[in-house]
Amino acid sequence: MTGLVLKLGPKERVLVNGAVIENGDRRSRLSILTPNANILRLRDAIRPGEANTPVRRVCYIAQLALSGDAPEEQARIQLLRGIEQLSQALTDADSRALLDEATEAVREGDVYRALKRMRALLPREDRLLSAAMGAPGAAPVTAPVTAPETAPETAPGTVSEPRPSAHPARPTLALRPS
Repeated sequence: MTGLVLKLGPKERVLVNGAVIENGDRRSRLSILTPNANILRLRDAIRPGEANTPVRRVCYIAQLALSGDAPEEQARIQLLRGIEQLSQALTDADSRALLDEATEAVREGDVYRALKRMRALLPREDRLLSAAMGAPGAAPVTAPVTAPETAPETAPGTVSEPRPSAHPARPTLALRPS
């Protein structure tokens, strides 16, 4: 017999296909035999107020899709956009592999697998944000980082128009609303 086996602690709650199920007073195991069932442990769920970073926002969208609180097609589009934006900022090989797997999962309609891949990025995102916030003189993470512009030489007392940078803006970790 194959399928997902959930090991639940006493009084632990889990969301299965939109229904909240609470375990009894003892530890137990549940075997989920239905393929593609939407399952989310509520202890692992990201609450709305906690969706305050780019990866957490994408995970939250996936959770909304799993719980049935977001229309499937709209969630799919938002997930693909969010993953694409993250792929512009997280360019290391490990992150790219997880983002590619998440994209493939969304395209196949497997939101749970996409959520698992995105959750694997949370520790990396936490480290990056901590490093950016702790670095002396570091720009805020949500602000785009651009190459410094060279001010054109002007006569004293004249105002010049800002010149576009020769370098495109580097991607940020902030998801932009669509």
